[in-house]
Amino acid sequence: MRNFVVMVGSIGFFVALLSSCNKQNQTPVAFAQETPVYAVNTTSAARGQIQDYLLLSGDIIAGSTVDAYPEIAGKITKLSVSVGSRVEKGAVLATVDPSRGGMNYIPSTVRSPISGTIIALPARVGMTVSQQVTLARIAAGQSLEIKVNVAERFISKLAVGLNCAISLDAYPGESFSGVVSELSPTIDPASRTMEVKITIDNTSNRLKSGMFAKVKIITEVKNDIIKIPASALIERFGEKYVFVVERDTVKRRTIKQGILIDNIVEIQEGLRAGEDVVIRGQSLLEDGSKVNIVERVATL
Repeated sequence: MRNFVVMVGSIGFFVALLSSCNKQNQTPVAFAQETPVYAVNTTSAARGQIQDYLLLSGDIIAGSTVDAYPEIAGKITKLSVSVGSRVEKGAVLATVDPSRGGMNYIPSTVRSPISGTIIALPARVGMTVSQQVTLARIAAGQSLEIKVNVAERFISKLAVGLNCAISLDAYPGESFSGVVSELSPTIDPASRTMEVKITIDNTSNRLKSGMFAKVKIITEVKNDIIKIPASALIERFGEKYVFVVERDTVKRRTIKQGILIDNIVEIQEGLRAGEDVVIRGQSLLEDGSKVNIVERVATL
């Protein structure tokens, strides 16, 4: 029995000794931390044109109008035209009979002072008129205009001859051209605005007086510039930068911004045409972050 106890004790001693040796020889295992990869959308910086503009609205009016008046007072006995009629200079518009109280006179005709289109006809058969009453209003040619009011802070951008793009609800998706033809010499002290006259190209004769129009006055055009979506631009602590994709990582690139219009920004310095920039998913990015491009958006 004593020998058995000695044997068991010896075995326990050797087991403890081996366990101690294994612990001394065991090397701790270090687990490497994986580098995060961020999903992003990108697009390429484009070279092209950018336009700055003022967006305004107003009613279309006849460009040049002349009113026709009778030479004598009397009763209108006949109208020879209607609204929309095309007339030549000297054409008869109406006939006025000056007869009254048993006295008969030769009827007088009212003639058009210019060639154009009848846009208003206040006269009615049977109406008594005087020499101060307008019988008809004639628009010369097909010229149409829009008068808009521009806020005082924008008047430094305006000049006669600036091109305009005009859109109307009547013709969705279409654009008509115009040009700034006149600037008011004064500012309205009540509204702090300046009246601007825009002449419309209406050679197609599709536009009508009285239509409501939206007008873009193109105040500045820049060609051959670098542009990117505004969503790519990040501004923090007064610094503006973008993330440029280089293989599977991004580089933080400080840029100099130019015009920002319609969510498109001009890049004056810091970026070349064709370089890929991150436009979505950049909120957590840092210089050198790894990225996975989920979608490449078409170039502007």
